[in-house]
Amino acid sequence: MNTNEDTNIEESINKEIQIEKPQVIEASGDQTKSDKEESDKPAARKPRPRKPRNKSDKPVADPAAAEKANAEKPKADKPKTDKPKANKPAPQKAKTDAAKAAALPGSEAVTETAPKAQSKSGTKAAKVKSDKLRIIPLGGLDKIGMNITAIEYEDSIIIVDCGISFPDEDMLGIDLVIPDISYLKNNLSKVKGFVITHGHEDHIGALPYVLRDINVPIYATGLTVGLIDHKLKEHGLLTKTKRKVVKHGQSINLGAFRIEFIKTNHSIADASALAIYSPAGILVHTGDFKIDYTPLFGDSIDIQRFAEIGKKGVLALMCDSTNASRPGFTPSEIKLSKTFENLFTEHNMQRMIVATFASNVDRVQLIINTAHKFGRKVVLQGRSMVNVIAIASELGYITIPDNTMIDIKQVKNYPDEKLVFITTGSQGESMAALSRMADGSHKDVRIKPGDAIIFSSTPIPGNEKAVSKVVNELTMKGAKIIFQDTHVSGHACAEEIKLIYSLLKPKYSIPVHGEYRHLAAQAALANELGISHENTFLLKSGDVLELSKEKGRVIDKVQSGEIYVDGLGVGDVGNIVLRDRQSLAENGIIIVVLTLEKGTNHILAGPDIVSRGFIYVRESEVLMKEMRNVINNALDKCQTRNVTEWGKLKNEVRDDLNDFLWKKIRRSPVILPIIMES
Repeated sequence: MNTNEDTNIEESINKEIQIEKPQVIEASGDQTKSDKEESDKPAARKPRPRKPRNKSDKPVADPAAAEKANAEKPKADKPKTDKPKANKPAPQKAKTDAAKAAALPGSEAVTETAPKAQSKSGTKAAKVKSDKLRIIPLGGLDKIGMNITAIEYEDSIIIVDCGISFPDEDMLGIDLVIPDISYLKNNLSKVKGFVITHGHEDHIGALPYVLRDINVPIYATGLTVGLIDHKLKEHGLLTKTKRKVVKHGQSINLGAFRIEFIKTNHSIADASALAIYSPAGILVHTGDFKIDYTPLFGDSIDIQRFAEIGKKGVLALMCDSTNASRPGFTPSEIKLSKTFENLFTEHNMQRMIVATFASNVDRVQLIINTAHKFGRKVVLQGRSMVNVIAIASELGYITIPDNTMIDIKQVKNYPDEKLVFITTGSQGESMAALSRMADGSHKDVRIKPGDAIIFSSTPIPGNEKAVSKVVNELTMKGAKIIFQDTHVSGHACAEEIKLIYSLLKPKYSIPVHGEYRHLAAQAALANELGISHENTFLLKSGDVLELSKEKGRVIDKVQSGEIYVDGLGVGDVGNIVLRDRQSLAENGIIIVVLTLEKGTNHILAGPDIVSRGFIYVRESEVLMKEMRNVINNALDKCQTRNVTEWGKLKNEVRDDLNDFLWKKIRRSPVILPIIMES
């Protein structure tokens, strides 16, 4: 780089750090919106299919073209030294971060910087750049969901995704599970922003909770930002959080990183892979993806860009593992077009109900288009379905033909054969619309014999029982259930994963997104393609993986884990509370109420026994009488031994009663003695 270029970069950085409060803007820089304007509604996007960007537009230079242009620039005769100019303070730390990113290939990108205090001396010694990159997954590796990874280089951290997982069956009363972000809170000054691959809950769902502690800008594509905005608005965080829209093919600079968003295909529109450039090398994160050469709507995955990045030399690849154990290729979404036409033809005299994921905008668009072609009215059911389709429609990601969509209250005006319901509940969620239809609790829809119910999904691992329950209930009501050929996965199978590896040729393989068996399946694919076992890392949440061009190794372990969300409480329910809930659910509770005389501890009233979830008292009078005798004997023993401390009295009653019940009926209820004094 020549001296004139250095001066230009320094001048641009000076301009950046003079801005006290950067506004919420699109990453292209074409348009500026205030936080207040952003809070009203998401910015409208161009409807799909998207047209190629005109060459005259200059939001952010194409990374490949920028790199070529940089390479063609003449070099100075002498390399620039790190010696600062006379009588001029050394650049602040924020400038150093920006300069690192600006020096990367294709650095003409949106830059987010923040000024930092100078040292007391007002000068700063030259610092040798590290060749080490750290990758710290905080979730998403031991089960499906809760995807979040910290990427760290020196004093810069970016966070890739921030999702939730849903509670296991034994997590009674828990609504959501979010990641433990203690490491990020302890390194808050390093965190530059969130970069989000796509808008599924397991990638964005935890943002409203994490942003309360880590309030940094969010960067994502248009639909993803729209879905995030809806969540932030529900939590009262919309005006307090910066969101920036990045288009595919554009880049952003965050601290020491440049992040390029690459078009991929998935079961939600606007999904992205990330090419993360740092002084230590290029890291590629695929996000959730598949290779679809014939998508129903929008563009195919940008395979060419993957190949171009591979030619530069990729340090590491973090790749989606969900379908790594499945051979071959994932079928194209276009396959379903014919399937749905056949189903609408076959069931032309029945009411149709289609259950699918609310976020699968392209699938919903296909169903709407088919319904319109066959003259049916469409009714959306389920809160998330209504919300997602409203956002997608407003942003131009879905087109609803005139006079096709109707409200649930208008259903009575149309015969069954002219209706199709698109509903949530494909995973058997207990409160979803389809589940309520199945158990008869839906206030507007009653399942009728002959209804054609199409599951346009496959059960997520762990949801099989719930789905089976709903299917059985629907079948008992006389509905016809249709599963076959109604769904294609949004995740890459083995051959697609191998193609990505072949294009990128990474030195290190880091399988992500899946249970351990999924990660191991991808590791085996990487080894087949020539990546050594030593350079393949099956990480666990909290592992600190340090990579350089010479070697990679796990050097540390940071705090990670699960935080439970119960109602409005976040983190106030832990394993002890869950164990109590499990015990109460399995064995019930007995409450023993005693009134003792002050000083003597003689029984004045009781013992009264209250039982919940243990036995039905009216039908167990004999057992209740025996329990009272056990309690009286326990108190007599305490009196004989001059035990007067209430804590010891309660323990004696609890232990004796528990032993009696186990010997008598092999049950161990929660026993709660309550002593009052008179």
